Amino acid sequence: MRFALNLAVAASLTASPLILAAQGSAVARVKVGADRLFTEYAHLLKGKRLALVSNHSGRLADGTHLADALHRHKGAELKVLFGMEYDIRSNDYSVARDGESAVDRGTGLTKHNLYGEHHKPTREMLAGVDAIVFDIQEVGARFYEHINILGFVMEAAAEGGIEVIVLDRPNPITGRKVDGFITDESSLFRFGSYARVPVVHGMTMGELARFYNEEGELRGRGKVKLSVVPMEGWKRSMWYDETGLPWSKPSPNLLTFHSLLAYIGTCLIEATNLSEGRGSDRPFEYIGAAWLDNDSAVKLLNGLSLDGVAFEKVSFTPEQKSFHGRPPKLTGVPLKGIYVRVTNRDVFDPYRAGVSVLWAVHKLHSDKLVWNDAALDRLTATPRLKHLIVAGSTPDEIFAAWGEELEAFKARRAPHLLYK
Repeated sequence: MRFALNLAVAASLTASPLILAAQGSAVARVKVGADRLFTEYAHLLKGKRLALVSNHSGRLADGTHLADALHRHKGAELKVLFGMEYDIRSNDYSVARDGESAVDRGTGLTKHNLYGEHHKPTREMLAGVDAIVFDIQEVGARFYEHINILGFVMEAAAEGGIEVIVLDRPNPITGRKVDGFITDESSLFRFGSYARVPVVHGMTMGELARFYNEEGELRGRGKVKLSVVPMEGWKRSMWYDETGLPWSKPSPNLLTFHSLLAYIGTCLIEATNLSEGRGSDRPFEYIGAAWLDNDSAVKLLNGLSLDGVAFEKVSFTPEQKSFHGRPPKLTGVPLKGIYVRVTNRDVFDPYRAGVSVLWAVHKLHSDKLVWNDAALDRLTATPRLKHLIVAGSTPDEIFAAWGEELEAFKARRAPHLLYK
């Protein structure tokens, strides 16, 4: 499992220490939960009938997929698998969709899709299961589907009296960044905003599981019997490339770690009629439209003096890549764009950069900007962001609007953190 780049991107990023280090070193500094499960934590499996929730990231240090390792493990019985729509073993959208249920080619077991009609396993899917093993690498954002699937899975387990075993992995953008509005009560328990956490939560999957369980975040306010298999060697200050772990893109359009970091903020552009850069060599780093006055936009954005980022003019034409299941937005249309170029990741606030881009485009082109309110609600879990932008608030005023609730969240999450 290695960091996947197309040749054009690789050629443009050869000098980047972030990309080079993210390919993994000979000896990893961090041991993930999956690599401790069959040794120090083997007692959690003993004699149990298991379900596995995972995807292509669920691999041991030797490359073995966790589904295969559990299937061969003599101390337990793996009965059923749960994955994403593009397969439990692949992150390529061009792979044929499995539908709601399929048979895993490696184990012969039924695999259910938690990305489609069912985000929450049904009682029938979990029949005869004693414990659910959960192992997915997430990206650090609330709207990314995996931390929401964790909530739905824990909810189903609580209702069925089933244990949950979360195998922890790093938050790739460190455990220090926390930003954005907390989910509104009216937006809870949905795909994109399952729990009352900010957009940038600064937690690992294991820490989130503890938070959900102990802070009454599961629907029905129930609790589950929870075990977290922690990492060894991970610190909150660590970026993914500092762990020594091999990197695989979390989803097809996050081509590089730079794409992932920008995505935390510029994913907001998905809720507009602009391109978020899908189909370019720098998805989520490039934002554009044929009508965009990118010269004025870049001047506005650089005038904000945001830390760790420079905004530059760019032109690009989205095209359908081999890994796309369908053509990206504005495929084949030459676009005037904004390049969100990160200059110092340690001080860069990706969500604030994304909000600022949206603010600038609205300020310049309120007559041409089209909002997809349903998509925006999934990404923001509150109408407050749009209201502030439309009302003419400055970026600093918008950032200040979530300050008080963010501090309250930090106090709530503190008892559930596993790492310093």
